[in-house]
Amino acid sequence: MPFLSKIIKPLLALTLSAAVLGAQGCSKDSKPAETPTAAPAAAPSQPAAKPGEPRTIALSVTEKGYEPSPVTLKQGEPVKLVLTRTTDHTCATEIVLEEYNINTPLPLNQPVEVAFTPNKTGKLVYGCAMGKMISGVFMVE
Repeated sequence: MPFLSKIIKPLLALTLSAAVLGAQGCSKDSKPAETPTAAPAAAPSQPAAKPGEPRTIALSVTEKGYEPSPVTLKQGEPVKLVLTRTTDHTCATEIVLEEYNINTPLPLNQPVEVAFTPNKTGKLVYGCAMGKMISGVFMVE
């Protein structure tokens, strides 16, 4: 039975996640925005990087997905992501960012560093290897 449990529980979690996301229009927050012109919440303040050093951003992979999201980045500013996956109950067991050839496994409860430099502005979506079913967003200015 442990074998079936390892297969059925993740499948049930994925099915439930898909149903909830579909019902919410792929929104993580089921509450409507208080004001229609509200801007997305910015990531908690990160210390500014010293010249020549990448900006370090801590991200957690929880049952809610990649957190925080969205995170604002600057075009041409190198970043070092420090990702820590704290749950085994989602398919987000790696970070995939095709535009930068990033597909990095995220072992449970172990910080993993991923570095890149955003080279164009706009919305940059990253996520799991299952078609980014669980995803996060970088807003590159």
